[in-house]
Amino acid sequence: MNPVAHLTPARWADANRALIRKGLAEFAHERLLAPEDLGNGTYRVLSDDGRTEYRFTATRYALDHWQIEPESITRSRRGTELPLDALEFITELRNALALTDEILPVYLEEITSTLAGTAYKATKPRITAAELAGADFQAIETGMTEGHPCFVANNGRLGFGVDEYRAYAPEAASPIRLIWLAARRDRTTFTAGADIAYDSFIRAELGDTAVDGFAETLASRGLDLADYLLMPAHPWQWWNKLSVTFAAEVAQERLVYLGEGDDEYLAQQSIRTFFNTSDPSKHYVKTALSVLNMGFMRGLSAAYMEATPAINDWLAGLIEADPVLKDARFSIIRERAAIGYRHLEYEAATDRYSPYRKMLAALWRESPVAGLEQGERLATMASLLHVDHEGKSLAAALIRRSGLPPKEWLTRYLDAYLLPVLHSFYAYDLAYMPHGENVILVLDERGAVVRAVFKDIAEEICVMDPAAVLPPAVERIRADVPEDMKLLSVFTDVFDCFFRFLAATLAAEGVLDEDGFWETVAACVHSYQESVPELADKFARYDMFAGTFALSALNRLQLRNNKQMVDLADPSGALQLVGDLVNPIARFAR
Repeated sequence: MNPVAHLTPARWADANRALIRKGLAEFAHERLLAPEDLGNGTYRVLSDDGRTEYRFTATRYALDHWQIEPESITRSRRGTELPLDALEFITELRNALALTDEILPVYLEEITSTLAGTAYKATKPRITAAELAGADFQAIETGMTEGHPCFVANNGRLGFGVDEYRAYAPEAASPIRLIWLAARRDRTTFTAGADIAYDSFIRAELGDTAVDGFAETLASRGLDLADYLLMPAHPWQWWNKLSVTFAAEVAQERLVYLGEGDDEYLAQQSIRTFFNTSDPSKHYVKTALSVLNMGFMRGLSAAYMEATPAINDWLAGLIEADPVLKDARFSIIRERAAIGYRHLEYEAATDRYSPYRKMLAALWRESPVAGLEQGERLATMASLLHVDHEGKSLAAALIRRSGLPPKEWLTRYLDAYLLPVLHSFYAYDLAYMPHGENVILVLDERGAVVRAVFKDIAEEICVMDPAAVLPPAVERIRADVPEDMKLLSVFTDVFDCFFRFLAATLAAEGVLDEDGFWETVAACVHSYQESVPELADKFARYDMFAGTFALSALNRLQLRNNKQMVDLADPSGALQLVGDLVNPIARFAR
């Protein structure tokens, strides 16, 4: 089989057109580009030197969203039409994009990898949105074609070769077996949630046969399993990083390679997280992966993992005790156990940001499958924005399949997703990072949203109340956020990074006009606020119906530093704020 058979002129041209469409739209949204209005819905953008012109037609939606018609895009220089080339697009606009000499080549590599991924996805069997709307969880998960809706270079995955892409990318849907290592207890920390013991947990995940087999492997080398903890590793991480970078640990038997486990997994949209297809009720496994993707090296910090189960137990307890969240049937899938290996020599040589401290750690997260009731099924929320080869969206397909009026379908979705976000913020000063990949929707048989399940908790939640009483193990999630930026967690992550796209998608497809969408969002906010009048002071202090809110530009973060976009311990410190956006629900204030 030709490993680069997907890289054909036609597919490459299509991928370049799609990426330039997104680049024009998102860079204009973030005010890096200022398209000139030529009338009749036609716009143009000039290169830095003014010699190259990009011309296109677009519809403007709320939140300064640009819905650009891909086939309308042309590129010309001095009257001569040129082919669309994403790499040249970036270099022609490098000054407008403020790309430094250091960042530019890495960003171009990320763009190239994203294009290659798009070309590969074009080789997969074409499944319509209507067909996908009736598909199972993993068919939807591996059927996504776009990735993060805001980021232009959103599938960089720098470090994967082409064969590794086919083996480990979620869209490749290739079964994977994890590598298992024995790690010396004196350098390894295992932490777990309440009522979880290491031995019983590992045996439940691996099975007695596998654990006993690993013990025999160690014994054959004169080693005792009692001196080690068993931990999983991404196959790429073992073969490309650990076996070389941690060679001293292997040579001195602080780490012992045990081979593959028995269970098969599928990579999820987050790329380093695996769903157990051999037994879907077993835990997800999230692994360290020293691959650069969308602004971060995707490692896992051994130090950070230590508090993960305690944070998850704390949040689960808070949700369970809150009547509003319980009534919404809101839940999280807890990260129940975590393990991290400390390479003492690399730690002594580096600071806490170093990727050398994030090469060997893992966590186990509950599977949402075990919590399903009769007739329920799952879909990543990211799938709502999926558009098929015919231009049809999965969101519209679910609405049609449900038989519900679009506003009723949307209301059920908002009650499941937006309401818990709002209540967590107003009642507890608690913010999530509830983007599409971090939320799993539970659907009924017809495709209506029943409830929402949040994931990726410990690394991405924060409590913004300096006076909140938190258990010592949970203290690290407290964040010092300026008063005027607290509500931005909702406006940016929910409104600008998800609803902006969903509203435009449904409007462009003729399913629900923009006014109807935002009026329904406003109605959800009003309904929630009326249900908890005791929080009226907080509603006034943090006004969801404010006329404007700050535009937090995500691509600007990646263009500035595509290896460490933000410090998760200081989520507001690195934000790129560029003026304001008009709040689309402000006109529905009462």
